Amino acid sequence: MAELPNCETLLLNLEAGVLHVTLNRPDSRNAMSLAMVHELRAVLAHVSQQNDVRALVLRGAGGHFCAGGDIKDMAGARAKGGDAYRELNRAFGAMLEEFQRAPLVVIAVLEGAVLGGGFGLACISDIAIADSACKFGLPETTLGILPAQIAPFVVKRVGLTQARRLALTAARFNGEEALRLGLVHYCESNDSDLEQRLAETIEQVRKCAPHANALTKALLLDTEQEALSSLLDRAAEQFAAAVTGPEGVEGTMAFVQKRAAKWAQ
Repeated sequence: MAELPNCETLLLNLEAGVLHVTLNRPDSRNAMSLAMVHELRAVLAHVSQQNDVRALVLRGAGGHFCAGGDIKDMAGARAKGGDAYRELNRAFGAMLEEFQRAPLVVIAVLEGAVLGGGFGLACISDIAIADSACKFGLPETTLGILPAQIAPFVVKRVGLTQARRLALTAARFNGEEALRLGLVHYCESNDSDLEQRLAETIEQVRKCAPHANALTKALLLDTEQEALSSLLDRAAEQFAAAVTGPEGVEGTMAFVQKRAAKWAQ
């Protein structure tokens, strides 16, 4: 695999086909700066082209996931006028779009503050694991601003009626409530259980063929915007190609021979 991008705001660790990405601005509770946005996009673009990277684990340093946007970046944009604000905000939205569509599995490990932009990052993960003591919330309206780029992703994740309540009251809630809302898939009460759940999740992902996973993720996302008939036509073509392709052949042979497929070994 080609060398990973150099990053100042992220810690990167590639282990057995899983890239662990840690937001590393603990002094600001990993607030999302424009530099961090650019680095996340660069890392994702890099690993999305690598067939040997199966999953990306996203978490934060210092006991917090992400406390939202960087106020210092906003202050800097103020001096440059409205265009700078718009470009800063839209860059974050573009990053969310790219993570949403990433061909690999995105796993979010959520601890401490999961606010604003951090909340949005949680919403684009394929699998989210939260500490029960997390502090989730959309505080934008208390600052006189909008959750502009994350709003569509929040609605897709928890539904319009809950998104309206959360955004229009800036309500804070914990990991157990996040589980009830469907924002996260697992809620663990201590560090040991959190790490165990992450390890189990990674092992489950490894049992799945990487190309089949990428196509399946894209298919699931397309159900929200493509007409059903054309979607099913395309899915049938993809299925036929998969059955006779290298992963389909290996998967069916492994099943018949009662052994693990090559990608799961």
